[in-house]
Amino acid sequence: MKKVDRFIFKSFLGPLAMTFFIVLVIFILQFLWMYVDDLAGKGLPIKVLAELLLQFSLTFVPVSLPLAILLASLMTFGNMGEYMELTALKASGIPLRRLMMPMLVFVTLLSIGSFMFADYILPISNRKARTLLYDIKRKRPEVSIQAGTFCDDIDGFSIKITHKDPVTSRLDKLFIYDHRKAKANTSVITADSGYMRISPDETAMILTLYNGYAYTEMADKGATEQEKKYPFRRDKFGKQTLVVALQGFDLKRSDMDLFRSNYSMLNSHQLSHFIDSTSTVNNGRANNYFNDFNKTKVYSNISNLSKRIVVPNEKVKEVPSFVPRAIFDTLSKQEKISALNKALSDARDGSSFFSEKQKGLIAEKKGLRRYETEFYKKYSLAIACIVFFFIGAPLGAIIRKGGLGTPAVISVLFFVVYYIISISCEKFARELYISPFLGMFASTFILLPIGAFLTYKATTDSSIMSAETYINFIKKLGSRFSGGINEKQDEGTVTDN
Repeated sequence: MKKVDRFIFKSFLGPLAMTFFIVLVIFILQFLWMYVDDLAGKGLPIKVLAELLLQFSLTFVPVSLPLAILLASLMTFGNMGEYMELTALKASGIPLRRLMMPMLVFVTLLSIGSFMFADYILPISNRKARTLLYDIKRKRPEVSIQAGTFCDDIDGFSIKITHKDPVTSRLDKLFIYDHRKAKANTSVITADSGYMRISPDETAMILTLYNGYAYTEMADKGATEQEKKYPFRRDKFGKQTLVVALQGFDLKRSDMDLFRSNYSMLNSHQLSHFIDSTSTVNNGRANNYFNDFNKTKVYSNISNLSKRIVVPNEKVKEVPSFVPRAIFDTLSKQEKISALNKALSDARDGSSFFSEKQKGLIAEKKGLRRYETEFYKKYSLAIACIVFFFIGAPLGAIIRKGGLGTPAVISVLFFVVYYIISISCEKFARELYISPFLGMFASTFILLPIGAFLTYKATTDSSIMSAETYINFIKKLGSRFSGGINEKQDEGTVTDN
């Protein structure tokens, strides 16, 4: 490797690592923002949160890498152009395409690695992340009792407090309604004050109550509904400890194979096998529907307009053509009305049959499209790394601005365009408007010519990003426009003379 190549690699690897982690952190923050309601108040240990963020950060790697390559290549060549290093290298006889070649090889290897990562590691990370998130969603939030409101988080209890000391966590004026026997408010406890804590194993809540009463409604046995007097027992206590079992508050881990059939949990080979088998089943079901319709809704025995009857040792006899109108004209008026009503009924029945079966087939096709789009997404994200390199490297050489300011703005603009096109076309593909291949590669087909154009302009030392170029162009247009007006005025003056 030559010194120039080593210099370019050193200039590229630093911004690549920095921008990759920045983009990755942005996607992780987006994930936290989306699922903050599911994670808040669950009392999750740091280990579980770290595992969740680690697994989801791995799922964001194939999406973060193209943007990191775009920003890093733009910063690298922008810095080289700003400090006249590109000019010096070109003056020494090294063209831009020669400078881009080692980086292109490296980016190609990165794209291959991105595909391998998305095909082998990403399904496992998705499976672990989704399973853990599912378990966290099932975990009930920790008990949080607010003053002045009833807390129904604990099964079988409804608790209300009047005041809560933020310093000592003392609860004042407690009302505890025991609904475990499902008999309305037959058991009520009131207390002047108390404290609440969770047991060390987090399986129970311990309420320590002071100076209160426990009211329990007694059963009036042997009395009729009219004679019942609803007696109750009142117990006074100075101190009482109430232990309430907490169910559903602990984190129960599910098996990792819970979502193994989901489209995002499969590699390309598994997706291809699933797509082929499901397509065969769907096509067979559609053919069965058609045959069923043909046998039960269509009179196939009269579908042939002419038939040939073969009699042994005799000539072939022609049967007259079946002419429905001729037969219809031979019917009486009442028979014609009956025939028309029967035909309309059969047409409506066939139309409803088709509508019903069509909805089912469309739903199955949309479900299959998710697997097809996921299959092509693995390739499109890998190819996007190369496409973004062909945009970032020549664009950096053209604008000649390094740092993180201008390159970041330009990179974000290109990535937003890429992201909008990808999301929109993916939705069109899943809604069966376009093919899954076109839906996942539409952004590549649109941005690749832009990259080729920028590469051509950069290798020919074009100044398309220079403000002076457009100012001079506007001045030329203005001079031509003003010159044309002066010529017309001179012609008008000569005519008047």
